Amino acid sequence: MPTVTRCAWVAKGDDLMVAYHDDEWGTPSHDDRHLFEMLTLEGAQAGLSWSTILRKREGYRSAFAGFDPEVVARFGTKDVERLLADPGIVRNRLKVESTVNNAARVLEIRDELGSLDAYLWAFVDDEPIVNRWRELSELPPETDLSKTISKDLKRRGFRFVGPIGIYAFMQTVGMVDDHTVDCFRRSR
Repeated sequence: MPTVTRCAWVAKGDDLMVAYHDDEWGTPSHDDRHLFEMLTLEGAQAGLSWSTILRKREGYRSAFAGFDPEVVARFGTKDVERLLADPGIVRNRLKVESTVNNAARVLEIRDELGSLDAYLWAFVDDEPIVNRWRELSELPPETDLSKTISKDLKRRGFRFVGPIGIYAFMQTVGMVDDHTVDCFRRSR
């Protein structure tokens, strides 16, 4: 059986991280709910490991109504307090409140531009940026483009959308293909 080469950040023996890399990371996503989910999870990850967030992903899906922005945008104080007691998510008030806030901002973008997808993918002219990194050490933590997107999201009222988190988001949803050149998941 041939050896499968993956990006170096994938922890060997961590089935959840392997599945995430093999099935999702870097795959272009145009589904608004998935885009909202990944914005939320990247924001929740600030200061934590990605594996911690992946292990809480189902808890997030349950707590935040399957990432339906119309439902989440209507969450009030009682919902926030309920979520702060939910061990299935990161119980940080600022992060929970940012998800509710960001859901309302998603709806504003949808009303203005038709979809979150149309807004985000316009930053890359609807085509993934394909990088040619040989080593994990070459991947930047942020780029000028992630700074631009972060700045625009903040201007629109989004929270927990710094340029490092936005670059990770771009990688996750396939706006950027940062699979190393030897990785079997590399698109080109």
